Amino acid sequence: MGVSLKDVAQRAGVSIKTVSNVVNNYQHVTPKMRAKVQQAIDELGYRPNLTARHLRKGRTGIIALAVPEFGNPYFAELAGAVVDAAARHDYTVLVDHTAGLREKELLVSQGFRSHVIDGLILSPIHLEPEDLMARTETAPLVLLGEREYEAPYDHIAIDNVAAARDAVRHLIDHGHRRIAFLGSRTGRERQPAHLRLRGWREELDAAGVEPDESLVVVTDGYRREDGATAMAALLDRGEQPDAVFAYNDLIAIGAMRTLSARGLRIPEDVAVVGFDNIEEGLYGATTLTTIAPDKEAIARLAVDSLVERLSGNPVPEPRRRRPGYTLVVRESTVPRPIAAEGH
Repeated sequence: MGVSLKDVAQRAGVSIKTVSNVVNNYQHVTPKMRAKVQQAIDELGYRPNLTARHLRKGRTGIIALAVPEFGNPYFAELAGAVVDAAARHDYTVLVDHTAGLREKELLVSQGFRSHVIDGLILSPIHLEPEDLMARTETAPLVLLGEREYEAPYDHIAIDNVAAARDAVRHLIDHGHRRIAFLGSRTGRERQPAHLRLRGWREELDAAGVEPDESLVVVTDGYRREDGATAMAALLDRGEQPDAVFAYNDLIAIGAMRTLSARGLRIPEDVAVVGFDNIEEGLYGATTLTTIAPDKEAIARLAVDSLVERLSGNPVPEPRRRRPGYTLVVRESTVPRPIAAEGH
């Protein structure tokens, strides 16, 4: 039989109510009393019944995370960060896969699991602002991803344009001028691909370099094979760039494979920058320079925003929150130093 609040109260010599106040982190317990109860909790190995705690508040203790693609390591890494962030609030995460399909995104956003979950964190691809404005589900919703929405929900996203400009500026600073962009998409001007392409154009303009639209390649998807195909198409039409800025790391990795197969050296002949900082980028023959969104901050802000709206306390109007990012410089743009002979 498990350890109960009564057992902890008897060990600490206090009331059950006092133990409950400590377990639930109520503020009006004195530090001395809190330490006394915590010592009893640690000695007895007491674990709170989280299910009962949530049910007393009319909650299930479960939040959902809906992402478009399990096969993309970025979303797998992000999901792990969300699970960790949710655990700090005693929440369990149910992970849904939308496959980037609008009908599935609609289904998830309109609350088809509303009897199971307390709130939803959604990374949509094809939902339109009018879809979100028409949402009738009352469970709190937090949006992830860089597509821009004018909708009454908290939205967690890095500044794509600024991040893209940093990536391109790094290439320009290393002497590159014919910089290709792989991963453009048609339509939906407020999608991440368009924002990153905008950053590519803006930074080239700022450096006095005319953006060469012949170096922009549209891809069907954002996978490794899309990057390999896009790079091959660019080379086959005689448009060899001296650098590549890819929409994401998977496209960059695919492009690097094609460059190597064509006998081109990275970065001596063509430098490459990706976006997402997935772990795979660390383990190729040439490590990948990339924009690294702060995944832990994205997850923390998303979960904190959701929990804040579940608390029942007054909360601010829906916010656009921008976690940070960094440019991680590796071998695909800055070659390894050659060791001196004899060393």
